[in-house]
Parts: sequence; C-alpha cells; structure tokens
Amino acid sequence: MSLKSKYLVSIVGPTAVGKTALCIDLAKALKTEIISADSRQFYKEMSIGTAKPTEQELIQVRHHFVGDRSVEDEFSAGKFEKEAIEIITELHESKEAVIMTGGSGLYIDAVLNGFNEMPEIDPEIRLNLNSKFEKEGLKVLLDELQEADPVYYETVDKGNPYRVIRGLEVYLSSGKPYSTFRTGEKKLRNFVVIKIGLDRFREELYERINKRVDMMMSLGLQEEVKALEAFREKQALQTVGYKEIFDHLDGLTTLDEAVELIKRNTRRYAKRQMTWFRRDNEIKWFHPDDFQNILGYIDDQIKK
Repeated sequence: MSLKSKYLVSIVGPTAVGKTALCIDLAKALKTEIISADSRQFYKEMSIGTAKPTEQELIQVRHHFVGDRSVEDEFSAGKFEKEAIEIITELHESKEAVIMTGGSGLYIDAVLNGFNEMPEIDPEIRLNLNSKFEKEGLKVLLDELQEADPVYYETVDKGNPYRVIRGLEVYLSSGKPYSTFRTGEKKLRNFVVIKIGLDRFREELYERINKRVDMMMSLGLQEEVKALEAFREKQALQTVGYKEIFDHLDGLTTLDEAVELIKRNTRRYAKRQMTWFRRDNEIKWFHPDDFQNILGYIDDQIKK
C-alpha cells in the first residue's frame, strides 16, 4: 500500500451532536465501516448511559469497538491505538476510506498521532494519590494538577478522579507533565487523515443533551447502573451518567437531583470536548445536518 492512497475520515464533536446518524449515512455512501473512538462504548455492559448505536443502526453498518469487551477489562488509549491501527490497515486492503468517530479526544489523538512511551508509575505514588483523594477530596488534586500541568488541566474531565490522578501520577513519577507525553513527534501513518468536526448552536446542543438524558432514564439507566454496582470503582464508571446515579443509590441525592446533575455535567463535558477539538486547526467544521456538503468535502479531499 503506498502512502496517500488510503484515507481515514476522522469525525469528531461533542456528545449528542449527532455523530452516529451522520457517520452511518457517510459509511453507506463511501461503502465502508466505522471505527468507534468512544472510550465508554467499548464495554458491553454499558449501553444506555453511553448512547451506543442501536441494534438497528449496528445492522446497517459494521462498527468496530462497540460493546466488544467487558468493563472488567482495562482498556487504555495506547491499547486502542494498536488495535485500531491493525483494523484500519486490514480494512484499507479493500476500502479506499475508513471512518473513525467519537468524542474521546485522547483516543482520537492516539490513532491520528500516536503516543510517546508512557513512563513507569511508582506504585507508592499511585497509592498516595488515591489515599489523598479519599481523605481530602478531588479539589485538592485538581489544584495540584493545575500547578503541575496546566495544559492537561484545561482539557481533563474535572469530575473524573481517575483522569486527574493519572495526570498527577505521571508527573510525579517522571518529573514531566503528562501533556508532554501526548504532544511529541507524530507517528507516520500509512493513510491520509481527513478531519471533520460537527457542531451546533449551543442552545440546540443543550436541548439535545437534556432530551437524551430524559430518554436514557426512560430506557432504564438507573437499572443499568444498579447492575454495575460491583464494578463502580472501574475507570469507565467514574463518568457522567453513572457516578450521579451511584450517588443517588447511596442516598446522597434524590433521583430528580441526579437527573439534573447528569444534564448539567454532560453540558460541561460537551464544552470541554469542544475546547479539546478546537485546538486542531486542520478540522473542517460542519453542522451535522449538512450531509451533502460533508460528503462533497470528503470527495474533494480524496481527489486532491
């Protein structure tokens, strides 16, 4: 396979913007398959709270990395990079273009740019950070992270203890900010990347987020979370939609309060996603309903 003969169409955007429906239509038009880069849709036990593609949608176009492993199995961005590149390479044997989509910026970057080798983590440092979190709370760790690595602090999910601790343990173990391990020299890929971003007016996006959360509750999000009680300390469950329901089940909030917190925290997460993606000036932005222009843009890039 020669360089610049195959394409990876990377489609990013905030949660609830409309990536799934658009990518299915694009995959049909391009006669290709979809790589999911959503770090929570990997897990088969997490469906409602992650807004996985429906069975009907999965039948229309083959998706990779959707519900193909258990929440018991740790899956890092580095492992995702390796497995995704293998699948993309295999698909390129018969397809000119492959679509990759998701809202997890770290996992998108891993495939597009590669990761520098991460340092070994001192187990005592990890233990101490987890102990500090239990005793003093997340804000103390956030303040430390802001001082140690302001670049990572700007984009990290500030409600996710795992992500915050990860940034600190890398810094304390290596003496270098976590962000420096993710911004090194790009790896050479045997395909051309076409970068597309999806966005909506803020009010429109927030309305979609609120409606999606209401739909999740009606589909049984609370029951899904209850069934995952034994795994609540896993990284994937320290995220929006799950931690708020766990707090409700612990008696810390009413159900109505939990739902409102999910909506608020999802809106905040969407804002952080856009902060991450807006850093990349190579992304061409579209409204998700602008299918013909998006397809035309892809065709133009391939013809160049």
